[in-house]
Amino acid sequence: MSASPARPPLTLRMHAQDNVAIVANDGGLPEGTHLPDGIPGAGLVLRDKVPQGHKVALQDIPAGAAVRRYDVPIGFALQHIPAGSWVHERLLALPEARGLEGLPMATRQAAAAEPLSGYSFQGYRNADGSVGTRNILAITTTVQCVAGVVAQAVARIKAELLPLYPNVDDVIGLEHSYGCGVAIDAPDAVIPIRTLKNISLNPNFGGEVMVVSLGCEKLQPNRLLPPGSFPIVDERSADAGPDTICLQDEAHVGFMSMLDDIVASARPHLARLNARRRETVPASELVVGVQCGGSDAFSGVTANPAVGFCADLLVRAGATVMFSENTEVRDAVEQLTSRAATPAVAEAIVRELGWYDRYLERGRVDRAANTTPGNKAGGLANITEKAMGSVVKSGSAAISHVLSPGDKLGRDQRGLVYAATPASDFICGTLQLAAGMNLHVFTTGRGTPYGLAECPVIKVATRTDLARRWHDLMDVNAGRIADGEASIEDMGWALFHLMLDVASGRKTWAEHWKLHNALVLFNPAPVT
Repeated sequence: MSASPARPPLTLRMHAQDNVAIVANDGGLPEGTHLPDGIPGAGLVLRDKVPQGHKVALQDIPAGAAVRRYDVPIGFALQHIPAGSWVHERLLALPEARGLEGLPMATRQAAAAEPLSGYSFQGYRNADGSVGTRNILAITTTVQCVAGVVAQAVARIKAELLPLYPNVDDVIGLEHSYGCGVAIDAPDAVIPIRTLKNISLNPNFGGEVMVVSLGCEKLQPNRLLPPGSFPIVDERSADAGPDTICLQDEAHVGFMSMLDDIVASARPHLARLNARRRETVPASELVVGVQCGGSDAFSGVTANPAVGFCADLLVRAGATVMFSENTEVRDAVEQLTSRAATPAVAEAIVRELGWYDRYLERGRVDRAANTTPGNKAGGLANITEKAMGSVVKSGSAAISHVLSPGDKLGRDQRGLVYAATPASDFICGTLQLAAGMNLHVFTTGRGTPYGLAECPVIKVATRTDLARRWHDLMDVNAGRIADGEASIEDMGWALFHLMLDVASGRKTWAEHWKLHNALVLFNPAPVT
């Protein structure tokens, strides 16, 4: 096969006031490259080799001057940077974080958008009014001690019972590292406890609540799921509490009796789930969590803007979109508070970000600790630049609600929601599940096999090279935007239609390969 012709040099600038642009070419551009007419920096000759996704100075930048991308100072030059130079993290001083006082509060009226009607998907209606995109039996655990037993029980249920219930998509154990050896009554212990409770009530589990307990743990079943905390799905009384198997019960003689009990208890839950059928529901029943991981400089150019356009479509259709990641929006706090629907929403944003600032301070770190070696290799100089590309996932709608970590969305909390979470992929996904997410969208530039057993995850690649190499892991190639083959609007609409298909049962690549990450709880309380 003949080699593909070399692509002409291509640079991308986000705003006319920016004094840097990123190199779009696979493999970057070598020293001495002449930037042709028609692109940012036309006429410049590169003084350095500039890797793909990294910044090139479009003009001389004096020492101490702001380096601007997204029309925002993403850093200050530590030395004189001549035009045509590679601008990387070692040449920049991180800007100070914007204070949380004197912010614009609900000052920017979102443009009126015409409602989007006529779109639907095939979902599972639940007794509490929510809708699932999958029909899963989830076995909740109160403590890590039981995880090994539950894993073997789940394997048996899948092998022996699941084939008898073809309308059930999966059986999973909600394994986590919490439940004992913790300060269970500490003020912040409410976060992991309510997270576990609300994950158990995720719409994709159909209201079937099954719990495996050890018996001696601090997080007792009646504390995790008090009677009346879950919807009634049949004639069972709301006062009965969850269906609980306690491994320390005297009735369990030997390991096999524990497994037998769990397997037998699963049968009625599977039968009720199996009786459910997908039905046509409006797109307004989607609860979509958006997140990015393994971000690069293209995240804010291709994938995240496409997700943001799609987020606006979803909000127009009456759906709920959650964006998160405290440290990855902290530098955009003015954008968030100004876009709040009301002053009370703006104040809630300030409250959550302020709480998280103090949480980081207790650990003697700040937002700068967020960026990874992979982020920097992908062209992101620091957390300020990363945040500017991250926040665009939220689109342009007004922010209607704010959730604290572990909180569950109310049925009346629709629209664009800021779910305050750490930026860790695993913790953020876990908290969005607790909030009631029934569909997940995850953008990546460096590439990650991230997935969730509890919810379908649509993976969006920021670059064509990643989508080509990871062709059976990435569901969408947003790199086509940088290639000039599709617009942000094109990709946003394509993602919207794909979401409806996946919500109706189409498998994502992560589901196809059964790739999923463990639940990781956010526990800011002490461990004893």
